[in-house]
Amino acid sequence: MSGNAFVRRSLCPRLASRDARRPARASRVGACLALTWLGFASLSAIPEPAGAQPRSKQVLPKRGQPGAEIVARTFKNGLKVIVWPDHDIPNVALYTWYRVGSRNEAPGITGISHFFEHMMFNGSKQFPPGEFDRVMEAAGGANNAWTSQDVTVYTDWFARSALEIVVRMEADRICCLSFDSTSVESERGVVSSERRTAVDNSARDFLEETVYATAFVAHPYQIPIIGWPSDIERWEIADLQSYFRTYYAPNNATMLFVGDVTPAQIFTLAEKHLEPIPAQPRPAPVRTVEPPQTGERRVVVRRPSPVPLLQMAFHAGPAGGPEAEAEDLLETILTSGESSRLYRRMVDRDQVAVGVGSYLQRGFDPGLLLVYVTVSPDRGAAAAESSLVDELARIAREGVTEAELSKAKTMHHAAYWRALKTIDGKAEALGSYEVFRGDYKKLFTAPERYGKVTAKAVQEAARRIFDERNRTVGLLIPEEAAEASSGGAPGGGKK
Repeated sequence: MSGNAFVRRSLCPRLASRDARRPARASRVGACLALTWLGFASLSAIPEPAGAQPRSKQVLPKRGQPGAEIVARTFKNGLKVIVWPDHDIPNVALYTWYRVGSRNEAPGITGISHFFEHMMFNGSKQFPPGEFDRVMEAAGGANNAWTSQDVTVYTDWFARSALEIVVRMEADRICCLSFDSTSVESERGVVSSERRTAVDNSARDFLEETVYATAFVAHPYQIPIIGWPSDIERWEIADLQSYFRTYYAPNNATMLFVGDVTPAQIFTLAEKHLEPIPAQPRPAPVRTVEPPQTGERRVVVRRPSPVPLLQMAFHAGPAGGPEAEAEDLLETILTSGESSRLYRRMVDRDQVAVGVGSYLQRGFDPGLLLVYVTVSPDRGAAAAESSLVDELARIAREGVTEAELSKAKTMHHAAYWRALKTIDGKAEALGSYEVFRGDYKKLFTAPERYGKVTAKAVQEAARRIFDERNRTVGLLIPEEAAEASSGGAPGGGKK
C-alpha cells in the first residue's frame, strides 16, 4: 500500500487520498460529488464533539419519513454510530468520519492529519503492519481513506460475513495504534515523495497551494493538506501521539454502516468492541475567523509549465448560511459542461483558454470559490484574465437565465439520486450531512432546498462573491517565457 498520492485537483481539489492505485470510485472522487454537486461543502458547522456521555442514546426516526429505517445511537464514550439497512446485496460499506483536518493543525505540525491517514494502516496492538489490508483483502474487501481541510474519512467495503473482524480491526486502531519508529520514518518518506510528485512537480497544484496561502491570511485553511516540506521532515513521535489522543478519540468520530446489516447487530458489536474505548478531552475549537478581504491580492509564480495558468479565488459565504444552495448552483452554472458560462465565453467565443473549471471549497468554516483557467498560449494570461473578470462581472450585474438555473438544478438532482443508488454512496452522503450539518436527516430534504433557489438569489450570491476587493489572482508564467511575459498580466507582481 505504498502507492500513495494526492487526489488530482481535476477530480477534487484540496483532498488527499491514501492510495492512488485504487480505482477512482466513490470513496475518492465521490467525496467531491458529496462536497460540491450535492452541496455538502456548503453545510453548516457542527457543534464541537461532546465528551463521554452518561449513557447510550438512541435516535429512532418516525415511521413513514424518508430514511425511516435508519437508526442512530450515541454510546457512553461519545461515539455516534448510524446504521442504514440495505439488503439488496450481501455487502457492507463502513465510513468512519473523524472531525480533524488541516484546519486543526499549526505551524510545525502541518500535514499531520494526512500523515495519520497513512499511519492508521501501519499496525495496532492486535494487528501488526500489513495485517489490516491482508485480512480485509482475504475477506474479499477493500479500504481507503481521504483527508480534507475539515475531516479525515476511513472507508471499508466488505462482505457481510467479514463484519465482526472489520469492526475489531477498526476498534483496535482507534484504541491502540502503533507508533513504531520504523513505520513512522517509512511513512514520512512516502509522504515526502507524495508531496514532491503531487504538488512540487505539478504546476497547477503548486499554484493552487500558493493561492490558498495568499487568500487566507489568518484562518488555518491556508495550510496545505499534505503539509509544508519542513514540517513533514521534522514531526516527532511525541507530536503524533499527542495529536492522535486528541483527535482520533471515539467522541470525535462518527461511524456509518450501510448495507446488509441490522441496527441490533451493529450495536451489539459496537458495545463489545467500540464502547470500551475511553473518550478523551474535547478538542480545542478553531477560534480564528478570517477577516474580510479589503482589496485584490495577486501572486505570480514562475516555474516550468507547458502553458500559462490562471487561478482566481473569491471568499464564499458562511458554510451552511442561507446562500449555501445558491452558491452551489452559481458554481455549477459557471463551469459545469461545455454549455456553461465560462466555457462558452472563454473557450468558445474569446478563445483565450483551452480549459476552465472551478471548485467551491467550504466545510466547517467559509472557504473559497476557486476558478481554474488553462490559458491559450497564443493569447496570453492578460487576455484570459480580462475575459474572466468581465464575465463574472456580467453575471453579478445581469444575473443568470431561468434556463441556466433549471439546468443546474437538474444536474444537482441527478447527482443526488445517483449517489443514493449504492451503499457506498449512501454511506458517504449520510456521513456528510451528519458531520457537516449536524443531522443526517437533512440529507432527505436537500432536493427541496435546491428546488426553492431563485435566479435572484443566485445573482445576489454572484454580486457578493465577485467583488474585486474579494479577489485573489494567481498567475503561473512558464519559466522559459518569464522575461517575455513579465509585463503581460495586469498588476503583475513577484512571489
